[in-house]
Amino acid sequence: MGAGRGDISVERGTRARVARLILEHGPVTAAALGERLGLTPAAVRRHLDALLADGMIEPRTARPRGQRGRGRPAKMFAITDAGRSAFVHAYDDLAGSALRFLAERLGGDAVSEFARAQVSGLVGRLETLMREVPAEQRVRVLAEALSTEGYAASATATGKGGEQLCQHHCPVAHVAAAFPQLCEAETEAFARLLGTPVQRLATIANGDGVCTTHVSSPALAARHGRTDPPVAPAPAAHISSTTTSKESGR
Repeated sequence: MGAGRGDISVERGTRARVARLILEHGPVTAAALGERLGLTPAAVRRHLDALLADGMIEPRTARPRGQRGRGRPAKMFAITDAGRSAFVHAYDDLAGSALRFLAERLGGDAVSEFARAQVSGLVGRLETLMREVPAEQRVRVLAEALSTEGYAASATATGKGGEQLCQHHCPVAHVAAAFPQLCEAETEAFARLLGTPVQRLATIANGDGVCTTHVSSPALAARHGRTDPPVAPAPAAHISSTTTSKESGR
């Protein structure tokens, strides 16, 4: 007899959890997935084979940390563009159309101001908290805040005194591909919240697997005189001023 509806539902639910973990923590090994989900190696392989067949994930090889020369590289699994799009919100087309309309009517500066207004909510929620958090913990706190908003973020040390803030999922990646102002405003917000120079190294919107931001060390920030997150200025009424300038130029 075939599997009942309940069994199929559980199977799909577990498979979705496997895909979600690969999205948030990938590339990741089958063993790591099994440990996180409490699955047997056979069960993990079954779900991975199904996701591979559907084009949701892809295999990669990576030598384990600390291993040199001999030794078989570990087989890892990463999310594909098709897999990532399964997690993308259904409002992409509407958001893209709205921003295109804004750009056509008011220009690129209006899109930039809109992007800054969008991230100002995050800045407002975290600004006070960041002032109370030690500088060396701010990237981790920011990563946790971004994860609660669906960005599946993590923070890791780079070994050179700085840190990397990684976002394994971007709900607005497809829109940001056409409007990089969204990524630029987000990067500016990170710098304000962390009180240190940051540099965006890669973005999902640009075709990279992960949005990666390098965060300079607190010591470097101190040398530049930036140890506390500055107060984020209130969004200016840029759209109305743009409209006025256009009307006055007629």
